[in-house]
Amino acid sequence: MQRLRKLYYEEVRPKLMEEFGYRNVMEVPRLQKIVVNVGVGEALDNAKALDHTVRDIATITGQQPVITRARRSIAGFKLREGRAIGVKVTLRGERMWAFLDRLCNVALARQRDFHGVPDKMDGHGNFTLGLREQLVFPEINYDTIDKIRGMEISIVTTARTDEEGRRLLELLGMPFRRRGRA
Repeated sequence: MQRLRKLYYEEVRPKLMEEFGYRNVMEVPRLQKIVVNVGVGEALDNAKALDHTVRDIATITGQQPVITRARRSIAGFKLREGRAIGVKVTLRGERMWAFLDRLCNVALARQRDFHGVPDKMDGHGNFTLGLREQLVFPEINYDTIDKIRGMEISIVTTARTDEEGRRLLELLGMPFRRRGRA
């Protein structure tokens, strides 16, 4: 069992039950999935960019990504419906827990001038974080990347409010910025 998953069942869940006054274990917020998304707009001009992005995301997550395609044509972006424009992975189960552990304890700590992540939630207890480069993950070798690309990481929980979701992620080790700091 993953270290973070074990922490959730042994410490986080009982603490959340006590803090929020849940009577049933099934009421306690838990992680549902983590979605890693990378937009590759340059794939319209350079087909190899998509291949490099797929390789990098597969290395980071340990799972083969899905290529996302444009839903409609946009003339201003020279985009046609059905063209490949991005890559995404949905992580669940053990891979989700392993990825969150590496994100919180290794990747975020490797960012330059890191003071914590903003604690903005989406209103339903879910959290989305943008990273500017894939190099913060130790699995990525600097010499093998073709270009630095950012990514969006969405953590979906079963929490009903932002307060519950934020507290769940805090207890799991998400390094949120202290309030009052920009």
